[in-house]
Amino acid sequence: MFALRAYARSDAARLVYEGAPSPGLGPHDVLVRVHASGVSPGELDWPGAWLDHDGTPRMPPIVPGHEISGVVEAVGPDATGFAVADEVFGYTDVRRDGGDAEYVAVRADAGELAPKPASLTHVEASAVPLSALTAWQALFDHGDLQPGQAVLVHGAAGGVGTFAVQFARWRGARVVATSSERDRSFVSELGADVVIDYRGTRFEDAVPDVDLVLDTVGGETWSRSWDVIRPGGRLVSIAVPRPPERDDGDGRLAIWFVVRPDVGQLVEIGRLLDAGLVRSIVSDVLPLARGAEAYGPHARRSGPGKVVLAVAGG
Repeated sequence: MFALRAYARSDAARLVYEGAPSPGLGPHDVLVRVHASGVSPGELDWPGAWLDHDGTPRMPPIVPGHEISGVVEAVGPDATGFAVADEVFGYTDVRRDGGDAEYVAVRADAGELAPKPASLTHVEASAVPLSALTAWQALFDHGDLQPGQAVLVHGAAGGVGTFAVQFARWRGARVVATSSERDRSFVSELGADVVIDYRGTRFEDAVPDVDLVLDTVGGETWSRSWDVIRPGGRLVSIAVPRPPERDDGDGRLAIWFVVRPDVGQLVEIGRLLDAGLVRSIVSDVLPLARGAEAYGPHARRSGPGKVVLAVAGG
């Protein structure tokens, strides 16, 4: 098979499109023929991607790309819940080779794969799993967002932000969002009630107190966000490096988390997508052979949403 393989951590220049061995199929695995793979530009920096399950370093090359959509090609003898020709999508184990390849092996009982939403192409479906699960868990698992509450979403035009705005609107919250001026009208169309150009306006001067902040940026944005949270509210961050802990004694919580696979949440998100209540936002589609352009600090992205690598069909 052909794959995009990383030969060094944090170095997109060391990504090589080349022939590679097909993944071995364990007894509990399914083998997925990848049609499309969503890109997280910073994945080459993820510590977990460079460690085995026992904590020992993985030897390069490794295959990135853990948001996938494709078709089940083979099923291990002890794997259940899937059959050959099933269309699936999911967020796969970062400690195994990912989906920037023609094939990927995924453990069937790990909650990583779900039926692909019928209304979506493989390209559209591959832009969903990691971004949508992160937004869902940030808002509902960690942020406890309720109807009628107010939420501030930073980075609202990014992969996570686009889903966060849509999920918050669906939940019945008031949505305030930050984005560039270029993406302002787009974020408003997604459902944000107020959109602030983060370059032209200090958000804390324009945002009334909110119940929840979702921080995808970190640094100064995290520290400034603390001042717009009501007593008892929450600041949920996925930013890297991890922000410091903080407790001012007024019930406000600062929470940092790492997304986890969750098949139940993926199924629910798929229902919302098929019902037209939320949509997948794809910024650019590149062939797998040009995948290195989508990684690193200067990754290609021409608009809101996620970059996707087309592997087979789509």
